[in-house]
Amino acid sequence: MLTPWLTPLPLMAILRGLRPDEAVATGRAIAGAGFRMLEVPLNSPQPIDSIALLADALGAETLVGAGTVMTPADVDAVAAAGGRLIVMPHADVAVIRAAKSAGLLCVPGVATPTEAFAALAAGADALKLFPAEQSAPAVLKAWRAVLPRDVPVLPVGGIAPDSMAPWVAAGAAGFGIGSALYAPSRPLDDTIQRARAFAQAWHALEKHAPEKHA
Repeated sequence: MLTPWLTPLPLMAILRGLRPDEAVATGRAIAGAGFRMLEVPLNSPQPIDSIALLADALGAETLVGAGTVMTPADVDAVAAAGGRLIVMPHADVAVIRAAKSAGLLCVPGVATPTEAFAALAAGADALKLFPAEQSAPAVLKAWRAVLPRDVPVLPVGGIAPDSMAPWVAAGAAGFGIGSALYAPSRPLDDTIQRARAFAQAWHALEKHAPEKHA
C-alpha cells in the first residue's frame, strides 16, 4: 500500500532527465519540501545509478523508484538498485505482476476503465491516470463511481499548483508532477521553489476540504 507515503504529501516527483551527479542534491531538496515519492524515468541518463544513489541517501521515509518501466527485466534492475516503486506509462499486466513478485509497489498508467480494472486484477497498488491532458475531472468522477473506494488514482500530465482543485473534488488522491517541478537544465533553487509551491497548494486544499464537503 502507498498510504505511508501518500498521507504526508501525495505528490510524486517525476525526475525525467536526472543525472547521477545531481541525483542526491535534487532528491534531498525535493524531499525537504515534503515530497515522499520520487521516480526516475528509465529514459533518463544512467537511471539505475540515480535510483541507487537516491534510495541510499533518502532511506525508508522516501519511496524511490523508476518511471517509464516497460519490461519485467526493467523491474529486476530497479529492485537490484534498491528501488521500491515501479511506475509505468501503460498497463502491461506482465510488468505489474513482475513488480509485485519482486515485492515492489506498482502504479501503472491507465486511460480507460477497462485498463484500470485489468491493472487492479494484476495487483496494481494505485492507478496513474495518464495522460491527464486527454482526460478531465468529470471523467475521473465517473471512474470513481465504479472503482474500489480505497484505490488511489493519481492524474499525471499537465498538473500545476492551481489546477489540482477540480481533480481533487473529482476524487484524485494525489498527482504525479513532471516538468512543472523538475527539468535537467533548471537551477536547483528554482526546483525547490516549485516543490514548495506544489506542497503549499496541496496543503491549502487539505485545509479547506471540510468546508468543501460541508
